[in-house]
Amino acid sequence: MADKRYNAPKAAPKKPKRKKAAPKRRGPIAWIFAALRAVLRMIWRFTWRLSLAMAIIIGIGVYYFAAQMPPIDQMIDGRARGSVTLADHNGTVFAWRGDQFGGMVTTDTVSQHIVNAVVASEDKRFYRHFGISPRGIASAIRINLRAGRGPLSGNGGSTITQQVAKLLCLGVPFDPAKWESERAYEDDCRRTTLWRKVKEAVYAMGLEAAYTKDEILTIYLNRAYLGGGSRGFEAAAQRYFGKPAAAVTPAEAAMLSGLLPAPSSFAPTRNLQAAQDRADIVLRLMEAQGLLSSSATAQARANPASLSAAAERRAGGYFADWVMASGPEFFTRDTTEDVRIRTTLDQGIQTAAEEALTWIFENKVREGSKAEAAIVVMSADGAVRAMVGGRDPTVSGAFNRVTQAHRQTGSSFKPFIYAAALELDFSPNDIVEDVEVCWNTPGSGEWCPQNYDREFKGPVTLTQSLTESRNVPAVILSEDVGREIVRTVANGFGVQSDMANGPALALGVSESTLLEMTGAYAGILNGGSAVSPYGLVELRLLGDNTPLMTQPGGIGERIIRTHAARELTWMMTQVVQHGTGRRAQIDGWDIAGKSGTTQASRDAWFIGFTADYVTGVWMGYDDNSPLSGVTGGGLPADIWRETMIRVLKDRSPVPLPMQIPQGAGAQINTPSGAQGSDSIRSVLEGILGGTGN
Repeated sequence: MADKRYNAPKAAPKKPKRKKAAPKRRGPIAWIFAALRAVLRMIWRFTWRLSLAMAIIIGIGVYYFAAQMPPIDQMIDGRARGSVTLADHNGTVFAWRGDQFGGMVTTDTVSQHIVNAVVASEDKRFYRHFGISPRGIASAIRINLRAGRGPLSGNGGSTITQQVAKLLCLGVPFDPAKWESERAYEDDCRRTTLWRKVKEAVYAMGLEAAYTKDEILTIYLNRAYLGGGSRGFEAAAQRYFGKPAAAVTPAEAAMLSGLLPAPSSFAPTRNLQAAQDRADIVLRLMEAQGLLSSSATAQARANPASLSAAAERRAGGYFADWVMASGPEFFTRDTTEDVRIRTTLDQGIQTAAEEALTWIFENKVREGSKAEAAIVVMSADGAVRAMVGGRDPTVSGAFNRVTQAHRQTGSSFKPFIYAAALELDFSPNDIVEDVEVCWNTPGSGEWCPQNYDREFKGPVTLTQSLTESRNVPAVILSEDVGREIVRTVANGFGVQSDMANGPALALGVSESTLLEMTGAYAGILNGGSAVSPYGLVELRLLGDNTPLMTQPGGIGERIIRTHAARELTWMMTQVVQHGTGRRAQIDGWDIAGKSGTTQASRDAWFIGFTADYVTGVWMGYDDNSPLSGVTGGGLPADIWRETMIRVLKDRSPVPLPMQIPQGAGAQINTPSGAQGSDSIRSVLEGILGGTGN
């Protein structure tokens, strides 16, 4: 009670109830922000769900591609076709055909300069990204748009990994049943579409998941195309510099890396200056990224890379094309293996022929002339030592006037007439009449041949007739010996083209190739045996020690007896010493030969030989237009001489195998249109085993 009386606390006063505030009215801006926040929340929910879904899909794709990747050594050589490497008679490589693959290299076995040059010029962030470079892609799109192109046209912003993905065609192998050719397959692989770029990015990340950075770079170093038929840096180093990829200098590495954006345009065999300019850019990139010292950069820029002697010379393109066309197709043009062919080519003689032709056209042919010329040099057994199929000796795949141009032979055909006569025991000193005479040919009427000088000299020896290239005695002799026999002798020596049936056969109105005619003259040099011109000596698969095929020589069956061939050789030396071939003379050397000029000078020939080599020269226009002031004993003989002066330089003269005739024989009477003596025909048919055609 006391507590209550004295200490009771006073009751706290009751708080008044708080009145509920009236809701504020929202303005239009608030409603807009509220709606925007709602939309953003919806977008965020959709975006992160979509991103998660895409990440899962990409992850599945990356895992799928990574799981499909084979061992690294199976990714190195993806060629569908093989290659052919051609070496000269000494075994020195001079030409390549098909896609060359020099063998597998790795980042550890190539020169470190190659690795640095590739990374510097193609993908400086290679060792930091995960297969794609968003910054690089954005930069490429910006560059393309500024240039007025589509975002995916032009600069691609691809990383090295993405380029490897393209080289691998995103894992799609070549199928001959689906694509017409490997080129069509590669073109399809390089199509640029949005979906393909997405697939390429996923595949690239799959590569990153399956292989190390160095393994990816190894694939790139082996599969990248570097021009000149070179697949991979090893093949390119051998092709352009004649050395392995492990031994290239900074300047050479920069040049090889500089080929990657446009291998055909920048190929040093096509445009050395463009390749050097591009290499200079790569060197500066290497220096800027700290991959090459300033002093090494300065030295490399001051001494740019240059081609090896073989690559620079680019000799024997026509010869290489001929060997490829004449060899077995499944080991040359359509080979799926890497093949090495040793040939008969002598690069010294090839260079001599090319230089001679260039010198003549620069010094003795009027400027602007479209005339063409061709040269072939061979040994007495038919081994072709040099071949120049046109005025530009550096081309390949071009029209070859040595093997493909069928032209009238003119007086260069006449030695086969005299060969037939000598085989029938006529003597070079026998007499034939050089008089006006006519023949009646069915369907053509009367034909009266003329000599070049429009004169008739009466009785002349066979030697004089050939030396002065007189037409009428040659026709008379051909008719007396018999056209069929003359044709048989020419065919036997290798002139396989169709020959005329009338008396004009003797004047070379039939067509032949320079290769056939030169091979036929080789038969005269070797003593009367047929020759098959050849260029392939040995063919083997790369790495094998046993050849798949060999060619021991080109000499065939005997056509005329040795003494007849030796007498004919002597007669042909008189052509060079005293007749139409005087411009082919070389001091101290025995030279036999024969000129030939066709009607209206549409073709001019000179074919001659020393004791070791037979060289044929043809000159004319591709459209068969007449030459102006040119005969076989003129510019073609000059070309022959310039070629052989270079070939015979520093060699000691060797006498020709020839037989000087003794005494004089019976006179050959002018025929009255007969087709030849039946007794002569039967004798030669017995020797040759039938006439044939």
